[in-house]
Amino acid sequence: MKILVIVAHPNLSASQANKRWTEVIEKENGVTVHRLYEIYPDWNIDVKREQQLVEDHDRIILQFPFYWCSCPPLLKKWLDDVLAYGWAYGSKGKKMHGKELMIATSTGEPLTEYRPEGEMKYTINELLRPFEITMNYVGAVFLPPFAFGGIHAPSDETIEHSAQLYVEHALNKNFLSLKKQVRV
Repeated sequence: MKILVIVAHPNLSASQANKRWTEVIEKENGVTVHRLYEIYPDWNIDVKREQQLVEDHDRIILQFPFYWCSCPPLLKKWLDDVLAYGWAYGSKGKKMHGKELMIATSTGEPLTEYRPEGEMKYTINELLRPFEITMNYVGAVFLPPFAFGGIHAPSDETIEHSAQLYVEHALNKNFLSLKKQVRV
């Protein structure tokens, strides 16, 4: 299985969790790490190049910090530009059919705040629903997301543990038999 990890962090070098996740996962065989903010500092996305990258991989992981209950703006632009009519959807747009898509995200607040009784009032799965709907629309298989919460002041051990969990989650080949869940 070939995996494409699209890292969409506006300041990856200052990140704790996303930076470490990227360092660890890019050492895995069959994984291509693609840093959007480094490749497109001018936001001029090479759509054909991006579409070819997606076509060349079986599993696409969108890795990003959770911003205002969504993704950073360059990733949203990437989705808008790359998942084009005639390529990702429409009568001739079948390139995403059967591709696996996973979200890997970090939140500032602990994941315990992402529940009806918590500060956020909704679960991570509920807040990621627009991504799931989009992937269903283009015929991709939406895999269970990986979420890591409480990144405002994590210890080095916590970050390292989250990186190991992330890689294990990202490389899992048995998702299709699982129900949707959030890994903590």
